Amino acid sequence: MAETFAAPKTVDFIAERAEHTRERIRYWSRQAAQPERWARTRRYYRQRLAELYRFLIPPGLRVLELGCGPGSLLHAVRPSRGLGIDVCPAMVDRARSLHPGLEFRVADAHDLEPGETFDVIICSDLVNELWDVQQVLEQARKLSHSGTRVIINNYSRLWEIPRRIADSLGLEQPRSQNWLTVEDLSNLLFLADFEVIRTTPEIMWPLRTPLWDRLCNRYLVRLWPFRLLGITNFVIARPSAQPVEPEPIVSVIVAARNEAGNMPRLFDRIPEMGAGTELILVEGHSSDNTYEAIEQEMRIRQRPRTKLFRQTGKGKGDAVRLGFANATGGVLMILDADLTVPPEDLPRFYQAWRSGQGEFVNGVRLVYPMQDGAMRFFNLIANKFFSLAFSWLLGQSIKDTLCGTKVLSRSDYEMIAANRAYFGEIDPFGDFDLIFGAAKYNLRIVDLPIRYRERTYGETNIRRWSHGVLLLKMVVLAMRRIKFV
Repeated sequence: MAETFAAPKTVDFIAERAEHTRERIRYWSRQAAQPERWARTRRYYRQRLAELYRFLIPPGLRVLELGCGPGSLLHAVRPSRGLGIDVCPAMVDRARSLHPGLEFRVADAHDLEPGETFDVIICSDLVNELWDVQQVLEQARKLSHSGTRVIINNYSRLWEIPRRIADSLGLEQPRSQNWLTVEDLSNLLFLADFEVIRTTPEIMWPLRTPLWDRLCNRYLVRLWPFRLLGITNFVIARPSAQPVEPEPIVSVIVAARNEAGNMPRLFDRIPEMGAGTELILVEGHSSDNTYEAIEQEMRIRQRPRTKLFRQTGKGKGDAVRLGFANATGGVLMILDADLTVPPEDLPRFYQAWRSGQGEFVNGVRLVYPMQDGAMRFFNLIANKFFSLAFSWLLGQSIKDTLCGTKVLSRSDYEMIAANRAYFGEIDPFGDFDLIFGAAKYNLRIVDLPIRYRERTYGETNIRRWSHGVLLLKMVVLAMRRIKFV
C-alpha cells in the first residue's frame, strides 16, 4: 500500500470542516425525525439501489457501510457481519431500532480507526456530501484486505440542476453537495491506493411508474445514448495489486475425453509451480483407452499429488467441477488435454494471478498468429463475435470466451460455486459458469495471450453448429442475468 502524508490542518480549515459536519448532522437529524415526509419522493429510488447492491454482493460477506442512514441498504445485502457507520446519532438510533441484528456506530467516516477488515465497503450517496473524499477513501483502504470490494454510488453531475430545483420546491431538503464525475472519483480512488474494476450508470427514472420505470432502469439506461441520463454512477474498485503470500499449491485440472495419445506428453510437460503442482485428471466416457493410458502414466511417473477420477456426468463443465471439488490447492487452473495451449505457458498464468494483477486469468488465442489448422475459419469468426458480445455484456474485456485455460483462487471459485443457482446449470463447457460468476462478483479479469497450437492427436470435441447455438443461449442468459437486471 502506498504511504500517504497528511498536510497540517489550519485553524480555519478545522473550523470549516466542523461546521460542515454539524450541518450534515442537522440535515440527517431532520430526516430521522420525520422519515415519512422525506421518504415518499425517494422510496422507489432506495428500493432500486437495494436491488442493485443485492445483485453485486453475494450474501454472507462481511460488509461495512459508511454513511449508513437508517441501515436499510446494509440489511438488504444480508451480511454475515454488518457494521454501519453514520455521523448522525439520531439516524444511528433509528437504524438500531429497525435492524437489531446489525451493528451501528456513531462516527465520522473521515476519522475511522482501523481494527478489522471487511469483504465489501459500501458508500451509497455519501461522497456527494463529504468534506474530504480522498481522506475517507484512505480510511476505507485501512479497513480493506486484498480481496475487498469498495462499491460507491453517487449522483451524476447531470442531475445537479434538477436537484437544485427540487431543493427550491421543497421536494428535497437543501444541503451542500460535491458533484463528482466518474473520472474525478476514479482519480481519488487511485490516490487512495484503489484500482477501479468497472463503472456503470444506473437509475434513469427515479419514480415508481408501472412498466416505464422497468423499461428505463433495466434496459434503456444500459444503452447509448440513454446511459448518459443515469441519475447515479456506480464505481466498483479493489485495493491495488499485491503479491499473494505465501505461495500456494497449484491444482491443474485436466478434463480428458478420447485423449489417450496425449497423456505421455501431458505428464512430461506440466511444470511445477508455487509450493507444488497437484495434477487432477478427469476422464469422461472415452471411446479409446484414455483412462488406462492415464493409469499407466501414473504408474510409470510416480508423480506426487496426482489424482484420477472417472466422470459420471456429461460435458466438460461437469468434468471441471468434479476436478475442482477434489482439488486441494489454493489456486485452480484448467488445462485442455489436447495440448493446443502449451502447458509450458502455465507459469505465466500463475504469475499473473500471484502478482495480484488478475484475480481471474483468462487465456486468449486470438492475439498471436495460430498454427495452420489450429482453428477453422468459421470458428475463428464466431470466437471474435462472441468476444465482443460478452465484453459488452459483462463490463470487462473478455477477448476469448472458449480458451480452455483459466485460473482463479480456490476461495473465489467457492464463492462462484455457492451462488451458481443464480445462472442455473446450463453451461456444458464450464467456461461460462466461471466467466459469468467472475463478472457478477467483480473479480479483476485479465486476458493472457497464448500461441494456439494445432491438435496432434485425436479430434476436437467441439461441435461447430450445435455448440454455436449454445453460445447464443449463453448470450441471452448474460443479457437476462447480468446486463439487464
